[in-house]
Amino acid sequence: MRETTAVRGKVQLRPVRPAGWWFDALLLAALVVMTVALANERLFGIDRAVADWSQAHRPPPAHWTAVILNYLGQGTPLTLIALGLGVLLAVRIGSVRPVLPPVLAFALTFLTIGPLKVWTARPAPSASIKEPFLPAERTLPLFQDELPLRFAQSYPSGHVANAIVWYGVIALLLAPLLRTYGRTMPPHLVAVVRVVPPLVVLCTTTYLGWHWLTDSVAGLLLGLVLDRLLHRVPWDDLPLPGALRDWNRPFISAP
Repeated sequence: MRETTAVRGKVQLRPVRPAGWWFDALLLAALVVMTVALANERLFGIDRAVADWSQAHRPPPAHWTAVILNYLGQGTPLTLIALGLGVLLAVRIGSVRPVLPPVLAFALTFLTIGPLKVWTARPAPSASIKEPFLPAERTLPLFQDELPLRFAQSYPSGHVANAIVWYGVIALLLAPLLRTYGRTMPPHLVAVVRVVPPLVVLCTTTYLGWHWLTDSVAGLLLGLVLDRLLHRVPWDDLPLPGALRDWNRPFISAP
């Protein structure tokens, strides 16, 4: 009898909305245009106006409420939560694939957000009222490489970008994890998990004066680009080493 071999079909990217790469290009173009504008000392007026308004309308109860809500964008806890969900799902279905999204998300955020912060070297609004106590006009420009690194890492907002990426990964893993317990995750709840925390983080980090408005918008643009890249990955169809053939089950399309 002639032996037959299974042929793996062509791996195709998963769909995202809006479909196509044009939206990714638009997001990147907006990020580049805004960065160039800031480098040429544009948009400083709106940044200063928002920061001054926030400082004048920040009573203690509102301040501490915003501080607490801003913890929704802490990168390290979100990374650990996403990795924990991936490991739990991997154990429950006997597959290494659920661990791949948080690993790739960590790599993408590590290689993009941090380097951009170092390259743009922008202080936060609060740099005028606490260390390094810069004159107000010196807190706005980019590329202040003469400042110590810890004082010039405001652009783009890592909190906002991390929130978009990590809540997207968490939503990606939660639905199949709940299915292993015989439960379903309604689509509107997926949307809430992906949208609400990043918006809360964007508003609170700007309101608290920890980032300029344009820092937060830049974090939003970068986070959306990374999120769309991650959601395009065909996690169930990625080729894995032969040593993992017993841990190769799909998790997104699995019933």
